[in-house]
Amino acid sequence: MHLPTIKQLKYFNALVEHNHFGKAADSCFVSQSAFSVAIKELENALGGRLVDRTNKSVTVTNLGHEIYQQSQAVMAEMKKLLDLAQGNLLPLSGQLSVGMIPTIGPFVMPDWLPELTRNYPDLDLEIHEGKSSDIYDRLMRGQLDVILLALPYEMRSVETLTLFKDRFRLISSPNNKWLHGRKFDIDDVGEGSVLLLDDGHCLRDHAISACHIKNVEKVSHFSASSLLTLVEMVKQDLGVSFIPEMALKIPLFNREEIQVDALEFDAYREIGLAWRKGSTRSKEFKMLGDTVIQAMEGKINLY
Repeated sequence: MHLPTIKQLKYFNALVEHNHFGKAADSCFVSQSAFSVAIKELENALGGRLVDRTNKSVTVTNLGHEIYQQSQAVMAEMKKLLDLAQGNLLPLSGQLSVGMIPTIGPFVMPDWLPELTRNYPDLDLEIHEGKSSDIYDRLMRGQLDVILLALPYEMRSVETLTLFKDRFRLISSPNNKWLHGRKFDIDDVGEGSVLLLDDGHCLRDHAISACHIKNVEKVSHFSASSLLTLVEMVKQDLGVSFIPEMALKIPLFNREEIQVDALEFDAYREIGLAWRKGSTRSKEFKMLGDTVIQAMEGKINLY
């Protein structure tokens, strides 16, 4: 009896997630022919068909779905073995996979990565960017060791460590038509005056909550897929918006084209780390959090 290999299970997981042989093979950095052979060998080892193949689509069989669910548990246990081995190394050395959301990563990494490399030269760091739901899912599948994201965010079976507050600032076009020279007050601004990111971005939810936007009519029917697009929309005076303080460090904010103001109330999101509950590397993740705080000190008001 031939047992399935970890490589075969990894390939099969990628196939289920991408639902396409070519894309799944690319994600595993192997040729499609080698990938197909591995899937066939897995089916032979298990004695059943896992996917139905046609020229245009892949359909996972009932057995395939059951194998996929079980393989997630297997891969998670393998990750625990790796974590245990890593625990015998020097702190923050060896391989570490970190997930970040796009409204944090670009603003933290320029200051954080040089400091991390300087303090922990034996660390082999991998950075993966994605929405909160994506990196949390990858964390729980064992594909990431720890994630850096904005809190609060609903998660199960994880430990979290809050690092600092990232306050929201109001951005508008100079001489905009929305505020009429007054301080921002959500009750005073007109309908459709507030621009936000698309649904699915946690920054949208945090801005709505922190800035007390209870009336959805205040939110514009236009939305942005990124902070860059959001800022450009504000420059064109399509509305006003809220931007995290950490994002103000980049050259994107030309003060001649965009006006940045403090809000009359304390609106913020919390930046934190999350990792799987029970991880043997918890102490290392707390050390990692300290390096993030050190990198951001002096850049924004952390508390």
